[in-house]
Amino acid sequence: MLVGASSRRFRSLYESALSPRSRIINHVKKIPCLFISNGVAQDAVSLGKNQPSLILEGNETPNIVVYNSILRGLIIGSRPESSFFYFSKMRRQGVTPDKHTYPLLLKASSKIKSGNQTQIHAQTVKFGFDSDPFVENALVSAYGNGGELDFAFRVFYEITERDSITWTAIIDGCVKNGRALDSLKLFLGMRSSGVEPDGVTIAVVLSAIATVADVSFGKCVHGLYLARGKVNWDVYLGSALIDMYAKCGLCDDARKVFDEIPHRNVVCWSALIEGYVQSSRSKEALSVFQNMLFKSEVKPNEATLVSVLGACSQMGALEQGRLLHAYAVESNLELNMSLGTSLIDMYAKCGSISESFMIFKALPRKDVYPWTAMITGLAMHGHGKRSLDLFSTMLSSGVQPNAVTFTGVLCACSHGGLVDQGRSYFYSMSSVYGIEPKMEHYGCMVDLLGRSGRLEEALSLIEGMPIEPEPGIWGALFGACMIHKDFELGERIGKHLIKLQPRRSGRYALLANLYSMSQKWEEAASMRKLMKGKGVEKTPGCSWIEVNSIVHEFNAFDLSINAHLKDIYLVLNRLNSQLKVLNCELDTCHLLISLDMQ
Repeated sequence: MLVGASSRRFRSLYESALSPRSRIINHVKKIPCLFISNGVAQDAVSLGKNQPSLILEGNETPNIVVYNSILRGLIIGSRPESSFFYFSKMRRQGVTPDKHTYPLLLKASSKIKSGNQTQIHAQTVKFGFDSDPFVENALVSAYGNGGELDFAFRVFYEITERDSITWTAIIDGCVKNGRALDSLKLFLGMRSSGVEPDGVTIAVVLSAIATVADVSFGKCVHGLYLARGKVNWDVYLGSALIDMYAKCGLCDDARKVFDEIPHRNVVCWSALIEGYVQSSRSKEALSVFQNMLFKSEVKPNEATLVSVLGACSQMGALEQGRLLHAYAVESNLELNMSLGTSLIDMYAKCGSISESFMIFKALPRKDVYPWTAMITGLAMHGHGKRSLDLFSTMLSSGVQPNAVTFTGVLCACSHGGLVDQGRSYFYSMSSVYGIEPKMEHYGCMVDLLGRSGRLEEALSLIEGMPIEPEPGIWGALFGACMIHKDFELGERIGKHLIKLQPRRSGRYALLANLYSMSQKWEEAASMRKLMKGKGVEKTPGCSWIEVNSIVHEFNAFDLSINAHLKDIYLVLNRLNSQLKVLNCELDTCHLLISLDMQ
């Protein structure tokens, strides 16, 4: 029978959270068989051949210290699932657990995502360890890692003496469960309670700041705890700072932190590379990667290559991507789903759909991500039917689609002109798969309807959206108006886009192009005057081309190319001459206005 203050707290916790028939006393009664019947001890023979069994054979009367060492070794050795088998064996031998046993079991439970934190919690009550600070902190962390944030908060609020580990556990739980703002509020509460955060706390808080992109908060944390020397500098904290600045769009600040770290590990290098990729500064990402390869002793890992492959995808640098693929093979890096998905995406975006499909077929296991990358890649290359056939194969394989999968599917329908199928897939998202359409799905549907000339239906879809349509949605319909020469509707949308984004020079150019196509020259000229009158800056275009594995970057208005202008125009004139021969002369009635305005 459970007695004492600790048991009353635990009973209250569960009686308010679980069903009436799931009382804590029943948990305790079920404990002897739980760890054997949960599926983790099915192969006792194979477990008996490993090193933990040898350790036990050398101890006629193994005690709790021996068993705790075994549990710790299994967790460190990436075999956490075996921990429960040895715990059961320990209990059968009459060995009583101590306060160190349950944090180990909770850590194992979190690693294998077994969801049995409540049973372990019940065990702590049975043996009177539920009020031990070491165990309480482990419970908060385990519930947070397991997605049971309400339970984590219940345990947290029951703790009277909260130290930095307690606060860090609940803050980290909020971050991992998508409640970054709550984690920042908790951090402020921690500060006001007088508990001094350590380096791990700061790293977790910086992760939350990166999620919400609150750079002001991030700079305060950086300045308060690092510049004043309250937290020891290490690569873990440095990587968190790099990630925070990069995700807030301040790659130069991220680089400054990187340069200040005396001993950089692979996490630091990867964080900076990923930051440049997320900010579409792919050339700099490749430059950092080359420095990592040739000027440091740190070897890239799978996460590094995934980021660099993203840079290659952005620039269309196929040869660079192939070299990275070769490096992964030579380095014996496992072709797992993460790396495989990145390779599929890179080859598709760089124009080699055949190599993309080769990687897809070579993957031994496939979850939704490689399937989605391949479906999207085929759609991108105009293989609409193959893309939809692959989607059907994915469903028959038992893999459930996600929101990104449907973006690829709708894109395939758009490129194939499959309006009825597109509508069917779009409405099945919520009704069949429980996925609410997002902005990108509405954009795909507008593009699909617009390409097929159903402009009024596309307009009705936009006006009936449950969320405020982004400018890109209107831009898709504007493009359809240009294709089908519905200048009246296009003019309305163009003016609306300028109202939505008055500082975007491209919006003025779009409307000017429409006026020039409809031969309204005065209105076209007025767009240029309006743009100048509002002081709107022209956004320079940028493009890349890869020649002999070297990526060359070209920017509009870049004076450095003036020396090559004669050669550039010579090539353009030759191309134009060849187009004339093929009766494909460029329609330049609005091109000059667009170029002048950009």
